[in-house]
Amino acid sequence: MGGSSKPYRFLGTWRAGRSNWRLQALSVFSLAVAFVCLASALLVVTNLASVRDRWSRAGRATVYLRDGASEKDTQELVQALKATSGVTRTRLVSREAARDEVIAQSGDEQLAALPPEAFPSSVELAFSESVDDSELSLLALKLRSLPMVEMVETYQRWTERLSQLLRGGVTASLFLALVVFAAVVSVVASTMRLLLERRRVEVEVLRLVGATTKFVCRPFIVEGAMQGAVGAGAAVLLLGLLYMIVHNRFDTQLASLLGVQPAFLPWPVVAAMVAMGAFLGATTAWVSLRKAVRI
Repeated sequence: MGGSSKPYRFLGTWRAGRSNWRLQALSVFSLAVAFVCLASALLVVTNLASVRDRWSRAGRATVYLRDGASEKDTQELVQALKATSGVTRTRLVSREAARDEVIAQSGDEQLAALPPEAFPSSVELAFSESVDDSELSLLALKLRSLPMVEMVETYQRWTERLSQLLRGGVTASLFLALVVFAAVVSVVASTMRLLLERRRVEVEVLRLVGATTKFVCRPFIVEGAMQGAVGAGAAVLLLGLLYMIVHNRFDTQLASLLGVQPAFLPWPVVAAMVAMGAFLGATTAWVSLRKAVRI
């Protein structure tokens, strides 16, 4: 066959693929559903990792004062703590304020019957991210040596337990993401095999009229890459729309409690998903064609 007929053969193969648009739309839809599952698992991993990083350090402490601490000593301590490097917030909680807060949170009538003297006054501290747990422990040790300080609570044990729990959640989410990834590969392979099976006759005809292996495979590989990329991109767009709906209804108080705002997938992850979709589509099409054209 002459070299001038190659573009016409290529266009014929391409148009044959375009003519079966229903099957191609079904393929893209199947790929999008699979990639939505994978992107959702990665989104859970991303946000759990953010919460884990936030709670891997205490970042706060409570200094409980002795009963005999004078107002002058208390104010001097508060001013000294405000001037301490790494301290971002200092709040003095009086006995009355401590009693009101405990009663408001618990609603216990027995606690409400107690006098303010039964509740200790304290100084609540918040620290910047530059202050690690070792520096916080050293500051707590220095505060405990002061005569006006009864106890210093750094919440490190509670933070360590929560961090371990979140670390386990991240590990479980990563395992789920791997399982979903395996399912995505299976769906891509099955979809591309179905598409190529419907066009097996076309491949055999092209081989009979003398088309080269590269010429026969190229349109199918390009088509598989495009379908994989479009399916992954559609999945990201759909997940982004669902994320915006959930994000707008996300409770700000819950975000303040967790210390982090929900975040969408980073752009490198989104780009990697689209590239992975194209790679899987092209690779699966090439592997499926090996039997058809006997590479």
